[in-house]
Amino acid sequence: MQLPDFKNEPLSDFKGNPEHFRRMKEAVEEVGKELGREYPLVIGGERVTTTDKLISYDPAQKDRVVGVFSKADKALAERAIVTADKVFATWSRVPHEKRAELLLRAGKILRERKYYYSAWLVYEVGKTWAEADADVAETIDFTEFYSREMLRLGGPQPLTPVAGEKNYLRYIPLGVGVVIPPWNFPMAILGGMTLASIVTGNTVVLKPSSDSPAIGYKFVEALEKAGMPPGVVNFCPCPGGQVGDVLVGHPRTRYIAFTGSKEVGLRINELAAKTAPGQIWIKRVVAEMGGKDSIVVDSETDLDQAVEGVALSAFGYQGQKCSACSRAIVDEKVYDAFLEKLKARVEKIKVGPPTDPENFMGPVINAGSKKSILEYIEAGKREGRLVTGGGEASGPGHYLEPTVIADLPPKGKIAQEEIFGPVLAVIKAKNFDEALEIANNTEYGLTGAVYTKNRQKLERAAEEFFAGNLYLNRKCTGAMVGGHPFGGFNMSGTDSKSGGRDYLLLFTQAKTVAEKVAS
Repeated sequence: MQLPDFKNEPLSDFKGNPEHFRRMKEAVEEVGKELGREYPLVIGGERVTTTDKLISYDPAQKDRVVGVFSKADKALAERAIVTADKVFATWSRVPHEKRAELLLRAGKILRERKYYYSAWLVYEVGKTWAEADADVAETIDFTEFYSREMLRLGGPQPLTPVAGEKNYLRYIPLGVGVVIPPWNFPMAILGGMTLASIVTGNTVVLKPSSDSPAIGYKFVEALEKAGMPPGVVNFCPCPGGQVGDVLVGHPRTRYIAFTGSKEVGLRINELAAKTAPGQIWIKRVVAEMGGKDSIVVDSETDLDQAVEGVALSAFGYQGQKCSACSRAIVDEKVYDAFLEKLKARVEKIKVGPPTDPENFMGPVINAGSKKSILEYIEAGKREGRLVTGGGEASGPGHYLEPTVIADLPPKGKIAQEEIFGPVLAVIKAKNFDEALEIANNTEYGLTGAVYTKNRQKLERAAEEFFAGNLYLNRKCTGAMVGGHPFGGFNMSGTDSKSGGRDYLLLFTQAKTVAEKVAS
């Protein structure tokens, strides 16, 4: 199979293209009429209904039900693993070209109805139109990129010739994977981990976030429409505690692909390391666990450009991205001027329902998150100086003001802990050397950025700023599949690079075959 070179899915232009605006508006209205329906588990293609339910709410209107979901218990979790294990015997032997074709068909379905899927993101996780559109576009990118990568990995691999032998190397699938995605990129990350799993020949038990099961269900439906055989992906909403532990700890689980908090990721890694009776492999864990990301603003820079990059990185999707700018580290020579410009820029941000395209910020995901963020803001007020924001924003949902807190100590609570909300810590540095030291002083290493016109400083940052994704003179969010393979260091995860040329290797194992040739 020959495919054209990979290209990223174009983003919609809701302000400049009336057709894009019209189609998204209609999709928001369409999905609004579908809210509140009930959804089953999907195990082996069978729809399974339970009496125990999980309810997904719209964070922008907290009493509005997005969907009601049957919830798996331990027995159903076990059934999902056993089903995936049985189906693996056949799916793993499907030619890699056929598996790649499945992804391409799924991508076509997503592309044809991308505004419909975007609208689900608006309602279920409070994404603005632009943020939702980018999430779906990234999912489409994964279908296209990983299908091409599988064609590359499924073909002949270069080996050093050995006299008198015919040798080859194949990448074979691992087995049953438990995919545990987050709510903040509930289609792109859920889709990316699932697509990487199945295109390489694995089968999946998909445990969606309790805050975003509707989007997960819609994604599984798209795979089914694309021709995915029953049992290749099993949709299994369940509590993350005991039932989630059954999935991770099961002896037939071969790997776990997880994106979420550091605490949960470490718990999964610990549980997966324990060998269950009957287990014959060391389980693999692919984990992305967040960050405490910094943008360094040097004295030799365009302050307007830096302010814009910091504001977009800190407050896009309410700061609920693992890549979000959580700390601005600013040279003291421009510190006051930067804060003045930043305050004015942030106070222009519109907060409100994400169904309205005029709003830049919507709600945070749920009441617990809102409470935690407000507690961090109060801690920040004690540690530093409130520049703007600092409280709740009006509305029927979980709305917060974009908040900037300055004069913070580099090792304080607000400067070190992941907040996952619209809160920016601003830290003063004596010079570029100290700014880099501060940028590297957390336990994380996911994203970062530097704004400076000094070429030597950019080159130093490229060498010394310890982050998996470093951006120079641009915002630290918005990684593009293929162009910015994404994943970080230290407590940011297991150094995986989603959307990169080595990512599928995490879901495979290499088998070498050497045959002696008769002389």
